[in-house]
Amino acid sequence: MVVWKKDEAILPANLLADRFQSLADTWRQECAYLSSVREMAIHTTYQQIVGMGKDALPFIFAELEREPDHWFWALRAITGDNPVLPEHQGDMATMAKDWLQWAKRRGVRW
Repeated sequence: MVVWKKDEAILPANLLADRFQSLADTWRQECAYLSSVREMAIHTTYQQIVGMGKDALPFIFAELEREPDHWFWALRAITGDNPVLPEHQGDMATMAKDWLQWAKRRGVRW
């Protein structure tokens, strides 16, 4: 289980949000035509989002809630967990629900 204090962020929340959004927008634009999830996950901006660590989680969960996308590698890397049930593998909407439930159970707010 991952536990942290909300006030441990390195940057103020508004700067974290701006940084995440800028990286996520670049990632989407530059990976729009990739069919390989692996290639999407090793993209420089995706890795920078992973490098934000737990500070990225609320933004990733907000993105998943709004529109499921390939955030699952980042979530596993940051949290060290994988709440996706085996029968849900490959169904992005259901995988997103599994992660959102995981986050809510742990009190992550977005």
